[in-house]
Amino acid sequence: MKRRTFMKNSLGTAITAGLGGITLSSFGLTKPTQLESEDIQQLLKPKDAYDLHFMAVGDWGRNGADHQLAVAGQMGQWADQHPNDFIISTGDNFYPSGVVSEHDPLWHYSFENIYTAFSLQWDWYPILGNHDYKSDPDAQVRYSTISRRWKMPARYYSKTFALKDGKKVLMAFIDTNPMIPEFYSNSEYGPHVAGQQPEKQLAWLDQLLENSDAHWKIVVGHHPLYTAGPRTTNYDTLAVRKVLESIFEKRGVDIYLSGHEHSLQHLKVEGKKFHQFISGAGSEVTPVKTDLPYSRFAKDQYGFFSFSISSEEIACQVISHEGIELYRTVLTKVCPFLKKVYKNRILKS
Repeated sequence: MKRRTFMKNSLGTAITAGLGGITLSSFGLTKPTQLESEDIQQLLKPKDAYDLHFMAVGDWGRNGADHQLAVAGQMGQWADQHPNDFIISTGDNFYPSGVVSEHDPLWHYSFENIYTAFSLQWDWYPILGNHDYKSDPDAQVRYSTISRRWKMPARYYSKTFALKDGKKVLMAFIDTNPMIPEFYSNSEYGPHVAGQQPEKQLAWLDQLLENSDAHWKIVVGHHPLYTAGPRTTNYDTLAVRKVLESIFEKRGVDIYLSGHEHSLQHLKVEGKKFHQFISGAGSEVTPVKTDLPYSRFAKDQYGFFSFSISSEEIACQVISHEGIELYRTVLTKVCPFLKKVYKNRILKS
């Protein structure tokens, strides 16, 4: 015991002698330095010319089957190598019939145990798809109180993001299911759309868009207004187009992002201000048409979208489950002078 004490004292003496009487204060350590975890993450985060980044994936919840795991893996790799602030889910989060509660095992098998990459642990902003309406859609709202990353405060909601120059991006996350009249007489959907008052949601959306001073306006809903997939003239496509298109045009919506069609699409109807993007290939894929005049890109391949936003432009990339960039486009704001020349044409690409 005495020997150990002697060794410690000898070591301390040797260190003190080696320092030549220099005190710790000489090294500038009198004031503690604290680096927050957020600061560390920001230092390590890849940077580019854009202020806001997010990925969008839809129609994915199949317990990892039918390439869901492959898409999830590529999403994780993409977010590891590129800036990404959050993930949007465009609905049909759980096949075949949604979840029965916030404790349903599908939360583990189709979500928590699939999107496991550290880079995918940030905020997810989901919306409800038609398959989510077959059980208890509000269970997905309640899961927000359990999960740190699942951010769904209501069946429809909005969030505003700030760009570096003070401009804003408004995102409206809507529930398109109550907007489809046929659902009310459907034995599976009917009980959960009953009493939803779609006119109330439409009034909320119209007022939200009208009152917003956002530089970019993006609406996220499950059912597309236009599609190059099998549902080009389907009842649900026509139903949401009937009630939403006039609001989008009147309120200057830049992008409508949806799922439902199990493919990856970019559509732009001549004379319409908004661009339609479809990200519904998180697992199963279905065929697309190649002869539609408003289709700029349509691919029946598994994958997801990546969006990058600045005040000047929105860059969009489509990434396959194999990590291949399938498509890239850039949307830009027209300057005030050209805006007068082109009148209501807000976007060009």
